[in-house]
Amino acid sequence: MILVSMVLKAKGQEVYTVEKGTTVIEALELMAEKNIGALLVMDHKKPVGIFSERDFVREVAKEKTLLLKLPVESFMTEDVFSVTPSETIDECMALMTTKHIRHLPVCNGDQLVGLISIGDVVKQVIEDKNLLIDNMEKYILGRGYGE
Repeated sequence: MILVSMVLKAKGQEVYTVEKGTTVIEALELMAEKNIGALLVMDHKKPVGIFSERDFVREVAKEKTLLLKLPVESFMTEDVFSVTPSETIDECMALMTTKHIRHLPVCNGDQLVGLISIGDVVKQVIEDKNLLIDNMEKYILGRGYGE
């Protein structure tokens, strides 16, 4: 069973955030600089939304204009679902699937401790499956099982 805490340990706990009121262009510049697809939008240290590349593209397509000086909250997804470090990857995948979301803040009580993406989840699942396959092959072949 893979826990969210294991994913955070592997990927790191750094979370890139912007405050409400940050302009869209400032948020996009930060995303480009950090090579990330989403930012957590904060209001007084509390997550109030997520701004993603997808949010930006959909708003531009809908409005048919680039309004880069608007505040990021004009574009962000407001429904923020979060998980705890003790939740499983399977629980995260279920939540991401049912809510059609790609990013989950990780909170320990009121403390933000990380952010995981669907890519992080899939990567961990693949690594876990590859380890299982490797161990099964070793067991079947009688070589170094469990090492």
